[in-house]
Amino acid sequence: MASATDSSKWFRVTIAIAVALVSATTATSVYVYKKKSRRWILKIRELEDSLKHSNKKCAAERKGRIRAQQTIQKALSQGKAENPKANSYPMTPIAVVESCFSTRNGTPRQPLLVPLSRACLVFDTSQVPTAALDGLAEYSHCWILYVFHLNTNADKVWGEPANFTFKAKVRVPKLMGGKMGVFATRSPHRPCPIGLTVAKVEARQGHILLLSGVDLVDGTPVLDIKPYLPFCESIPEALVPQWVKEDNKIVVASVHFSDEFLPSLTSCWASAEKKSLYASPEEFQRLVKQVLSFDIRSVSQRRRPHKHKEVSKTVNNINEVTSDLEDEIDEEISGSDVTYHLTLEGLEISYKIDTDGNVLVEKSALSSYIKINNQNRSGYMLRKDTLG
Repeated sequence: MASATDSSKWFRVTIAIAVALVSATTATSVYVYKKKSRRWILKIRELEDSLKHSNKKCAAERKGRIRAQQTIQKALSQGKAENPKANSYPMTPIAVVESCFSTRNGTPRQPLLVPLSRACLVFDTSQVPTAALDGLAEYSHCWILYVFHLNTNADKVWGEPANFTFKAKVRVPKLMGGKMGVFATRSPHRPCPIGLTVAKVEARQGHILLLSGVDLVDGTPVLDIKPYLPFCESIPEALVPQWVKEDNKIVVASVHFSDEFLPSLTSCWASAEKKSLYASPEEFQRLVKQVLSFDIRSVSQRRRPHKHKEVSKTVNNINEVTSDLEDEIDEEISGSDVTYHLTLEGLEISYKIDTDGNVLVEKSALSSYIKINNQNRSGYMLRKDTLG
């Protein structure tokens, strides 16, 4: 009986010790937890105080920036009021065009008129990260803002912009030299020589964009590019003046090739193909036909009879023709006929056009007019990979 009592006693003692130990452990854990909690609370308060301080500092800096911007805007406004021409907004080109059109002569006056006309838009990677072009190839067309860098009065525009004055009216090819207000035309002779065009996006590879349907001359500096959005930028009910609709004044009657043309093209294609945006002589010939389907001559060239004496007289007045019409006279006289020259992809195309508007393309040859940047065309491999 005493043994049972002792066992019971020791059992109760063991339980009491165990409970005491648990209580002590729990008390210790609670103490440690409370201590850590206090540290966390202090840390959170420090972070909150730091955040409040940062927010106050940012707010003060923002107010300072706003005040500075307002001061600058006020100064600019006063300057513009006193001398509007003294203010300018310099822009740096972000890309350059590698086009099939080697010179201004023959470059279409509007986009998409020559579907086979191709160009590569090569972006300056020091200014434009390649990632900036991500997603652009998903659009079928794009807008391009560029500079009319080959204007004959470019030195006046860029050299002394404050003293530059522009002509309010310009000669229009569709009006056979008749004049129209500059803002009612797409003339390159503008107060700010900036052009706007639309092109078809064919492919994109890294920092290079392959385009078609272009009306851009080789070497054109590009200021910006934006996607074309048909749902808000296409206006089916838009109206234009009647003279704009009269395409018959610049469309030729027919385009034919002489028997000598394709052999002459084939003979120089080995050299031209290395940097060309076209896969074969036959494809290049189709480009020539599309370009010459429009009368690319200047108004004064179209007006004059094809006679030796009168042509010589007009050619002597090159400065007047160039300044008014921004066209290059590229012709030679052979007997009573005039042979015109079109330079595409570094190839010189010779052709004649009769008084009825029938074009005869005679031959092609390697042109002596090949720009330095044509020697290093970045877009050739993109064309080869994309179009074959």
